[in-house]
Amino acid sequence: MQNFKSYLLAMHIAGPKAVDFYLHWVTRFYRFLNKQPEDTITQQEMDSYLKHLSKRRESWQVDQAAKAISLYQFFNNRKEVGNGCKTIDSRDQWKIAADDMHKMLRLMHRSYHTERAYLSWLRRFYRFAGGRPPATLESEDVKDFLTYLAVEQNVSASSQNQAFNAILFLFRHVLDKDIEHIGEAVRAKRKQRLPVVLTRAEVDRLFDQMRGLNLLMARTIYGCGLRLAECVKLRVKDIDIERKAVTVRSGKGDKDRETVLPTSLTPTLEAHLEEVRRLYDDDRRRDATGIMTPGALEKKYPNAGKEWPWFWVFPSLRESREPRSGILRRHHIYPGNLQRAIKAAGNRAGIPKRITVHTLRHSFATHLLEAGYDIRTIQDLLGHSDLRTTMIYTHVISKNRHGVVSPLD
Repeated sequence: MQNFKSYLLAMHIAGPKAVDFYLHWVTRFYRFLNKQPEDTITQQEMDSYLKHLSKRRESWQVDQAAKAISLYQFFNNRKEVGNGCKTIDSRDQWKIAADDMHKMLRLMHRSYHTERAYLSWLRRFYRFAGGRPPATLESEDVKDFLTYLAVEQNVSASSQNQAFNAILFLFRHVLDKDIEHIGEAVRAKRKQRLPVVLTRAEVDRLFDQMRGLNLLMARTIYGCGLRLAECVKLRVKDIDIERKAVTVRSGKGDKDRETVLPTSLTPTLEAHLEEVRRLYDDDRRRDATGIMTPGALEKKYPNAGKEWPWFWVFPSLRESREPRSGILRRHHIYPGNLQRAIKAAGNRAGIPKRITVHTLRHSFATHLLEAGYDIRTIQDLLGHSDLRTTMIYTHVISKNRHGVVSPLD
């Protein structure tokens, strides 16, 4: 257990305080099974323990226990991509490294999109390294890779940062190495871009060109200041019509926040939820698989995914399989549908701006600022952790913020 504790601290997986809780859960787990830490366990045994734990513990404790046990199993079973692999072909070593990285991304609860992006950067790093064994790679190789991306591939600063985070994850959690002297790499320049903002009249013209569900979602994003992912992941329980509030769960940075629900949106939203209720009732008559619920909630409350409060506000009309588990269930609507609809509506409205879904969120913040609302209030509604992020909207308000009169006037 001491080696496991050192691993958690060295890999920055858990802090000094949290690591003791991780060891506590692993010890309790093996005591529950009446097994030794070096014994092999099955998924059924782990599920049985978590179900037992969920009867007396909070959901966050069940989540923490599940993560601790899974990390310990990964620590015990991982294949060393180092001295123990000298007899294995270089390509197979990379496959082992990719497999371990894939497992660790799941254990760290990284999103499916992050998982795909990191593994994509791993493949590009493999090609850049010429297939050399991963154990032979050093900080210099990472520095050269980042320089190559900036100079020869001309990638953006955000792409280069994502590449660095992916390779850092590989070094830290798979190769057990630190990356040094990274500051010597040529970094892509981060350009200061002003957000594209629509005027109130342009918002009206855009909405005039939209119909049905796409219009409702667009109005919800603009009226509540939501991100696209936050909108499609709304659940029925997140809409509080009486309080005129919308709760955003696990937004960017895995943070919850509350924002405003427009009064003018309420009648349309209530009518939409009545239609969604009919879809939900049909699922229950068919005894369909419940929708996905976050974290360990499915173990603590197995039927939560079949309850109305957890149902999607914007569900897909067809069921599909989860990319990770392969379970056939109903998911929320595909985000790309709204992206295409807004772009097409902008073209039909003749608005000479590059309009995306996020443009509506920018417009929400800017129009509140123009109406005289406090910047701190707007920061809370948007869910920004840094006020400087919100301050960017002071640069695009329609009023002359400097009070300067042009010489031409």
